[in-house]
Amino acid sequence: MASSNWPAVNEAELPHGYAVTVSGRVSGVHEAGDVFSEVPFTDHERLLMDNALTDATRATKVRFNIFIGDLGADSAAGADAVFPGTPEAARSVLIAVDPNAKAVEVRSGSDVAKRANDNVCQLGATAALSSFRKGELIDGLVSAVRVMAASIGRV
Repeated sequence: MASSNWPAVNEAELPHGYAVTVSGRVSGVHEAGDVFSEVPFTDHERLLMDNALTDATRATKVRFNIFIGDLGADSAAGADAVFPGTPEAARSVLIAVDPNAKAVEVRSGSDVAKRANDNVCQLGATAALSSFRKGELIDGLVSAVRVMAASIGRV
C-alpha cells in the first residue's frame, strides 16, 4: 500500500467558500474588493466551474479565465481593462460578464489569438447567452468554456 507525507484535507476545516474538487485539489473563491458576508455561488456551482476551466485549460493549453462583475458603462472597455491583469494574459482567454448590464465580453491573448480567434470567441458568447437568459449564470459560463475549448481543439 502506498503512503504519503501529505496531510489529508478535512473539508469541514476549510474556510467558507472553499471546496475539494473531484481531483482532490482545494479550490476557493476570491472576491475582488469588499468581502461578501456570503459567497455568491454554491460549492456545487464552483466545482462545476473549476472543473470546466481545468479541463479546458489542460486540453487546449490555453488558460481560461472568468470575470464576473461590473465592467462599467462601456463593457468592451471594461473587459479590455480587466484582461491584462488576468493570469497568463498573453496565452489566455477571458470571459467577462457584467450581470447587471447583461453584457458578455470575450478576449484572447496575443499568444493564442490565432487559435482563440473572433469566431471562437463569438461561439463562446453565444453558448453562454441561452443559459443566461434563463438566469443560469454558471451553466452559461460552463457552456461557453466547453464550446470554446472544443473549437480551439486539443494540443
